[in-house]
Amino acid sequence: MTKLRLAIVGAGPAGIYAADILLKAERKFDVSIDLFDHLPAPYGLVRYGVAPDHPRIKGIITALRDVLDRGDIRIFGNVRFGQDLTLDDLKQHYNAVIFATGAIKDADLDIPGIDAAGSFGAADFVSWYDGHPDFPREWPLDAASVAVIGNGNVALDVARVLAKHAEDLLVTEIPANVQAGLEASQVTDVHVFGRRGPAQVKFTPLELRELGELRDVDMVVYDEDFDYDEASRTAVASNKQVMVIDRVLQSWRQRPGVNNAGGEASRRLHLHFWAKPVEVKTDDSGRVAALVYERTRPDGQGGVIGTGELREVPIQQLYRAVGYFGSPLPGVPFDKKHGVIPNHEGQVLHKDSNERVPGVYATGWIKRGPVGLIGHTKSDAMETISHLINDQASWWQPTDPSPEAIPALLAERGVAWTDLDGWHRLDEHEVALGAPHERARIKVVDRDEMVRVSRGE
Repeated sequence: MTKLRLAIVGAGPAGIYAADILLKAERKFDVSIDLFDHLPAPYGLVRYGVAPDHPRIKGIITALRDVLDRGDIRIFGNVRFGQDLTLDDLKQHYNAVIFATGAIKDADLDIPGIDAAGSFGAADFVSWYDGHPDFPREWPLDAASVAVIGNGNVALDVARVLAKHAEDLLVTEIPANVQAGLEASQVTDVHVFGRRGPAQVKFTPLELRELGELRDVDMVVYDEDFDYDEASRTAVASNKQVMVIDRVLQSWRQRPGVNNAGGEASRRLHLHFWAKPVEVKTDDSGRVAALVYERTRPDGQGGVIGTGELREVPIQQLYRAVGYFGSPLPGVPFDKKHGVIPNHEGQVLHKDSNERVPGVYATGWIKRGPVGLIGHTKSDAMETISHLINDQASWWQPTDPSPEAIPALLAERGVAWTDLDGWHRLDEHEVALGAPHERARIKVVDRDEMVRVSRGE
């Protein structure tokens, strides 16, 4: 019987789901799958892209762990594609490769002053508070008033972590250095800005509701933002999710002191709708000093237009959460405009000719762009796997498809890779670190330490 030797680059949900779907699919050949990731631990953005106080994420990790723990997928962590292992290497040892590398960089926001000192991409901040090993251990939290630009779940995650008291995160797996950094935070006011109205936001009701439950944090909304047009009223009446979001926001309007922020909490979280950022002003030292935004209004077709009215909010720090953007991979076609690998339903295409690249596939955010939730990732993977199965005639013909070839190659190159047993060791180690403090775990941040623990050294 023919055997498919498959490499998957990226051990987040997209890569793991693709492996699982292929192993369960109807096919007329055997399958052997090796999963590669540049990080020593698996799970990608589920481990390093979601705020630590989201308990529902544990359910996703449990599902991913169940797939890996079956033992029919090999993992090679701490392996950098393009450096430790190249596309030519994969062609010599596999029949095909699926790239599931996601998108971890921030999309740009092209307004004057956006590159000032004190202006950050939200993805970098998320990587810091999630203990990503390739990001700095310290983060400047010396600003009293902070702006977050965006109306998606990442913007709310960032705003919530900034506004939340550090001790309330102790029940999570937050790393020790992050806990210390948040403990010293000077933040008193967090302002979240979105171009559209309350009925057009991109975050989910659960995310929004969590904001209103923060201890010692007043929610501040503004009555002028709730003068709904007919399209907004229709959205509230016809869409259950929008209806729930509206209900939550309307309940905050009833709280005492909302419009003048006259609550008694030590911190405030302001939601500004119909607010299009147009400029970041700086002080004499080049640091963020204020955000200038233009009031917008509905255009009657689901979008917004500017009113010409400019407003200014004093801030000392800014985070843009306007989306993620994919990164190019050595030797793999890349669409710089959209931040994805060019593809047709997961079959990778040459950038210029739009012809298929045999043996090369994509799934997840690097395939479709950084939109959608876990459910989209599964349907994405099914589409890609369907083509992979049907493309058997164009698979690569490797010179050495033996399972032993990859460990030997990595060892020869001095790569200290981690495997599934290593992840179990690291997992148990993190849980043990948290136990004395009655915490679920304390995440190890240093890459070398992650590798040492994983390899039992």
